[in-house]
Amino acid sequence: MKKIIGYRKLLGVNENVGLQELKAVYRDLMKEWHPDKFPDNAELAEAKSRHIIEAYHFLVSIAAETRAKTVAAFTATTTTSGITDFEYKDETLQINFVDGTSYEWFGIPKALYVKMVNAPALGRFARRHIYSSFPYRSVSKVEATV
Repeated sequence: MKKIIGYRKLLGVNENVGLQELKAVYRDLMKEWHPDKFPDNAELAEAKSRHIIEAYHFLVSIAAETRAKTVAAFTATTTTSGITDFEYKDETLQINFVDGTSYEWFGIPKALYVKMVNAPALGRFARRHIYSSFPYRSVSKVEATV
């Protein structure tokens, strides 16, 4: 959640921002921080621009409109595909599935992660306590190796 909050703060948007408004804010900030406007300090402007780009792409990936477009694939993966691997770092849980899809969930408390690791049925625990309870985004889809 720290990552989400930080990116929203950087772009000056709230959690209910739509994709069109997010895009407009992004464009305005990119115009403001374009390196050509800072000939004396282009490195700072480039770093700020990269950070704005990263924040924009991240917030687009977790936006409700983006998730609504992919809800069928997400549901299919989380209900029918088994978990092959998972990784937890800084309240972010990445789960890799048998079908080659990977998702990240944000704001996962460490205590919940510990419960998941110790659960007798990992997939069932994740379906009940994680998949629909925390913000998520698709990370990648790679070909599953059989």
